[in-house]
Amino acid sequence: MPLPQAGKISENVRAILSGLGEDPEREGLQRTPERVEKALKFLTGGYTENIPKLVNGALFSVDYDEMVIVKDIEFFSMCEHHMLPFYGKAHVAYIPNGKVIGLSKIPRIVDVFARRLQVQERMTQEIAQTLMDILKPKGVAVACEAQHFCMMMRGVEKQHSATVTSAMLGEFRERKETRDEFLSLIRGGR
Repeated sequence: MPLPQAGKISENVRAILSGLGEDPEREGLQRTPERVEKALKFLTGGYTENIPKLVNGALFSVDYDEMVIVKDIEFFSMCEHHMLPFYGKAHVAYIPNGKVIGLSKIPRIVDVFARRLQVQERMTQEIAQTLMDILKPKGVAVACEAQHFCMMMRGVEKQHSATVTSAMLGEFRERKETRDEFLSLIRGGR
């Protein structure tokens, strides 16, 4: 995906402010277009991330074949339909097949996909499939729960609703016991 021209976003934000009936030259708004451009580039930085470079060879041979879970990974994303934020937690598990990944890489992979214009369903699947492709484990499970500003601030205006999505691959899809163990462990206490 080609990167936008420097300043192009801020020019368009200036036009949006005018379209809303605001004066982009008003004291409080003079630097807003540039700040919005900088924020949007940060919030969508996942488009420019390189997964192999991010993983940086942090795969290790280990004789371990039980479930590995990293839970409560905070994420922030933006809904592709309204460009409003959604935020929540991701819970990621895999069953090694001779290799494990450095634990810090899992939240970094979550961030790569969260920092794009997204729908939660696709983001959940992308995280799971990426780990499956990198690790070749016996299975991967991802569950995400999030609150969406497009439902909270506009539309149905339901401030306390949450959306839960899951992706189960390999043994997590094939074996109910494995799936149930994952779901039990992510619901459990610390």
